[in-house]
Amino acid sequence: MMRVLVVDDDPSIVRTLQINLRIRGYAVDTAVDGAGALRAALRVRPDLVVLDLGLPDMDGLAVLAGLRSWSAVPVVVLTGRDDHAAKVGALDAGADDYLTKPFHVEELVARMRAVARRRLSGPSGVSAVRIGRFLVDVADRTVTPPVRLTPTEWHLLEILVRRSGHLVTHRELLREVWGPAYEGSTNYLRQYVTQLRHKLEEEPSRPRHLLTEQGVGYRLVP
Repeated sequence: MMRVLVVDDDPSIVRTLQINLRIRGYAVDTAVDGAGALRAALRVRPDLVVLDLGLPDMDGLAVLAGLRSWSAVPVVVLTGRDDHAAKVGALDAGADDYLTKPFHVEELVARMRAVARRRLSGPSGVSAVRIGRFLVDVADRTVTPPVRLTPTEWHLLEILVRRSGHLVTHRELLREVWGPAYEGSTNYLRQYVTQLRHKLEEEPSRPRHLLTEQGVGYRLVP
């Protein structure tokens, strides 16, 4: 079940979204101001955030910046600001989509689905890459020629493949593979990346594809 955090100080909009999203099978958490939104995001780890920009304690862009400092969670901005500059500013700040009020719930839900699909496939939209002599296809869940990978190794590799060419932080990888409780356990990550290198890199001690961004994360370069 997808968990959505709705951030809006208008009780009628919050109530409308709670009812309509729950009917469609979403789990819904809410916040009425920016500080509450950031606390809730840390606590419940939503799969998607619907964010108003006109919040009582801080601008929604500040909330967005706070989220983007540690999370890649998809964000759909839902706001009364309908000018071009506001839309561009929100998208440049890291929003995935932008919808103005008044709005139709069906359109919002459709945009949420589209954003979730794009994030699932990663920024590059890649499902298959070549790592040296191996072709890794995460859509078919195959490595050619065959290599035996554990479920954890495969999960980690899949994330890196789908975001091929992009830096993926330690925190993102640990959260996605092991869960929020392990976000500080970089030793797990180092161990499994080393195992993947031994299985896929021609020279594991001098990797050409599974690259370390020192102190930040990893990047897969085909």
